[in-house]
Formats: sequence, structure tokens, C-alpha cells
Amino acid sequence: GARGGAPPAASRASLAESGRATVAQISRRGFVAPRAARRAPRFDARLRVLVRASASSEPGWSDYDSKHASRSRWPRERRANLPAKNLRALLAAPGIIQTPCAHDALSAALIERAGFNAGFMSGFCVSAARLAMPDAGLISYGEMEDVGRHICEAVSPGFPFIGDADDGYGNAMNAKRTTRGYARLGFAGILMEDQVAPKACGHTRNRRVIPRNEAVARVKAACDERDEGPAGDIVIFARSDARSAESLDEALWRAAAFADVGADALFIDALRSREEMEAFCKVAPNVPKMANMLEGGGSTPICTPRELEDMGFKVVAYPLSLLATSARAMERTLREIRNDGYPDESSMPTFEELKRIVGFPEYYVDEARYDTTHKAHVPNIPPPMNR
Repeated sequence: GARGGAPPAASRASLAESGRATVAQISRRGFVAPRAARRAPRFDARLRVLVRASASSEPGWSDYDSKHASRSRWPRERRANLPAKNLRALLAAPGIIQTPCAHDALSAALIERAGFNAGFMSGFCVSAARLAMPDAGLISYGEMEDVGRHICEAVSPGFPFIGDADDGYGNAMNAKRTTRGYARLGFAGILMEDQVAPKACGHTRNRRVIPRNEAVARVKAACDERDEGPAGDIVIFARSDARSAESLDEALWRAAAFADVGADALFIDALRSREEMEAFCKVAPNVPKMANMLEGGGSTPICTPRELEDMGFKVVAYPLSLLATSARAMERTLREIRNDGYPDESSMPTFEELKRIVGFPEYYVDEARYDTTHKAHVPNIPPPMNR
């Protein structure tokens, strides 16, 4: 019709018929409306009303809507999550999974190249590397998501990385959104804790936890997003900081409750003895447990992978190894430059080695495929047709 006016009757009938024809696809697979409808913004709202009204009479729609009343009326198509599939395979296989912690894309790539089967993005390390600030609730979801995107892109497709999501960045609904976002980035797993905001590092002072019911609701929301959302079967690691904030008994209760609402793996931070670690492993015995070997003086006893496996742990994280050694090496090198005018090259890779580390050889091979300086490499593209 004319600009600003309603479509003619014939157009309305045609568009309505188009909407009815696609309603089954929209209601069952989350397809978008036809392009013609999207180009008519004033009529788009009417089409949505028409589609919903038609969908409500479809067989099975009312059952779906009542089952998912709290979710959108437009079901979202689920995506395959290959890293999550591979992580679940590792959790089901014999042996303990060692996961060094990364703080950026380069450290993530080095973890994979070193031969590990999985890695972990540490909130402590990302806060330090990105902000030069402590792990005290200062970094935002958006900043963690940005680093997580680079980490997931730096490793091979399917390589499992677990993302630290701190406290989920809010209440249960925030936790749900965070789970969805991490899965879409390509994380195999997500770790979420029960601290209040602003959170504190697990081995520092002033830790407080949210009430039991809120903690369980936060984990359940993440599990619901895993089961109902569009981004695949991400592995939910549920963490409690109640050992330091309240008591061991409270932490054990929370771990059991997290397992009851569907957590795939459990973690109690800052356990203080091997006896406490063994007691934790007896909770929900069929749910994998994670240990945290905080380097340099944390609360938890340092154990070998074999010792941890014998206790009942399935995953072990090394949170500070890469960040701490990098920081110490940078301090030493800066002192050498300041005092001697030039760094000691014996502790540095050569320039050729550094180029290999960051991927120049692979880049050169790929670049040659599109070299236009030699005629043989110029693709034979026909000229555009006259229109």
C-alpha cells in the first residue's frame, strides 16, 4: 500500500496466507518470519499476532506452551556443542582430567599445544591480565565473555575449555543468560559459585554466600538453560564457597543440593585438609568432583593427580601457574632492561621461535593460497554480466 497506509485487502490476504503457511515451521523450529513480513514493520506486529493465533490451534502447541510457560513462545533451535560432547566423554572415561588455567588466547593455545585434553578460563587470571585488578567482583560479564570468545577461537574446534562465570553475574535469571552466552561462545563447561556480590577470590578473606534457596535456584537455572536452551549440552560445574564462609557441613549440604537439581560436576573451594577432601568426594558419589591446586600457598593441600584420583576427584585445575610464571618472568626481564640495558636472551625464545608460537608458519601457508602477485594464483573469475 501507500507509504504509511494499511496494505490493500489482497495484500493482507496474501500475507496472512503466507503467515499461516509458515506457522508450523515457526512454532516447531524457531524459523523467522518471511522476508516480506520483515520488510513491512507496521504490519509485522499484525503478522506476529496472526501467527501466534494460528499456532495456538495447532495440535501439540498448547501442551508445549503449558510445559514451557516461563519461556518464550518461540522455541529456540538447539545447537550442537562439540566441546561439551568431548568434555562429557572425558568425564566418563578413566583417569583424572588436568586443566591448566588460561587468561587469554595465547595461554589457551599453549595449553592445547602442550598436550592437555582440556583447559580452564580462570576469573582470577582474567581479572589480573585484563584489568590488572584483583579477583573481587570488579570484572563484568561482558569482559569475561570477550576474553572467553578469544580463548575459544584460539583452540581447535572441539577442544574443551571450561569457563569461570563467577557468581553468574546476578540472580538465577542472570545465571541462565550467562550459561547461554558461554555455551554460544564454544565453552564446554561453565563454573558458577554461590557467593554474594561483590564476590571474593576463593582463598582470600571476606567471603559470604547467598542463602541456600537462592544458591540452589541459581544452579537450577543454569541446568534448565543447559536442558532447554539453544546452545547445546554445556557441562554445569556448581561451586560452593560455604566452607570458608560458614562451615564444612554447610558446603557439603550445598554440594548435595546442587547435584539434586542437575549439576554435572561439583566443586567446594578452599577445603583445608585431605580428610575434608575425602568427605567431599563421598557426597553424590556418581557426580564428578573438581579439585583446585592453588599454587604458592592456598588453603587446600597440594596433591598429585594420582592422589586426587584415589580420593575420588575427576578434574583438577591449576589456576595460577601460567599467570604467575608470566608475571615473574616479566618482572625479571624489566629489571634486566632497566639495570643492564638489555634482557638476558637465554630465558627468551628466539624471534623465529616466537613467530612459530603465535602461528606465523600456518599464516604464511594460508596466505600463499590467495597470492595475487603471480598469474598462476589469480582465480579465473568471469566479468560481471551487464544488467
